[in-house]
Amino acid sequence: MVKYKYAIEIGGSYTKIYVKDNGFALCEPTLVAAEPTAQGYKVLALGNAAKEMLGKTNDFVEVFSPISNGQINNYEYLKELLIYFFEKLNFKRKRDNVIVLTSVAMSPKSKETFLSLMYEIGFKQVMLIPSIICSLIGAGKNISSTKTNMIVNIGGANTDIAVVNMNSIIKGASLGLGGRAVDVAIANTIAYSHGLVIGLGTSEKLKLEVGSLYLNDTLNMEVTGVDVESKLPRSYIISSSDLLPVLEPFYDEIIRTLDVTITSLPPELTSDIINNGVYFVGGMSQINGLENFLKRKFKYPFKIVEDGENVTILGAGKLLDDLKLLESITENI
Repeated sequence: MVKYKYAIEIGGSYTKIYVKDNGFALCEPTLVAAEPTAQGYKVLALGNAAKEMLGKTNDFVEVFSPISNGQINNYEYLKELLIYFFEKLNFKRKRDNVIVLTSVAMSPKSKETFLSLMYEIGFKQVMLIPSIICSLIGAGKNISSTKTNMIVNIGGANTDIAVVNMNSIIKGASLGLGGRAVDVAIANTIAYSHGLVIGLGTSEKLKLEVGSLYLNDTLNMEVTGVDVESKLPRSYIISSSDLLPVLEPFYDEIIRTLDVTITSLPPELTSDIINNGVYFVGGMSQINGLENFLKRKFKYPFKIVEDGENVTILGAGKLLDDLKLLESITENI
């Protein structure tokens, strides 16, 4: 039986790596900073260093993610970024094996691309596992049981939904909705409503510190941006109520998809879901006020998993130590 040393979750916002016997070893932005040269684009920074350059570069430098919605947008840049990450962890080319977490709706062609990428990086064996399976494992659920579990992973680039029992996905869906889309929507809303242009880094900070689904939340934060009309720097205090019109439609769409998915299931599976509840994980499951929001708008029992932003990679880490469970999952993929 093949033993795997690494598990990697390549998100649209962050990449996370778990190392067998060492634990959760890396979490860095899935970002590349590059500028054009006569020979093509030159990489200036990767990961954390690239994020620090957001909104602070000249017009020629681009800071971007080479992957979005689970799809690789730029193969070579993603390859360079992942080599940079793995070299931090001293991986051994042609000797080490890796588990790669994938979106529930990933196409066969995309899976082939991910396999090629990881082999080019230098891994001996590569296994693709749906990230949503690892989310359930990390949440402490028995995925081998005949009892059905339903889970929602609201990540940085997309939202994965899956109904799982006996180590396999019975029904799954993937929405192109995630934290990065919310960041863009927040920046656009502030520009339109308050005439203030802010960067995505500021937008993300607002989401994390002020974002709330409580109807009367009083959280607020002062931000500095560029005035739309004067083009001069200006500060403005943004409150939770400014962000609510962005956040509510985002979660409404997720709930709508959940309702459609559940009502399409056979009664036996629906009964299990009602008994077990729907599990919410992912970075965007930690937004302030989500529990109250779901109580108002979602008609099924639910549980928001603690440390939801890391539960998926932690579940993958458990697979590194449980080869029997890993083998049973791969038989059903």
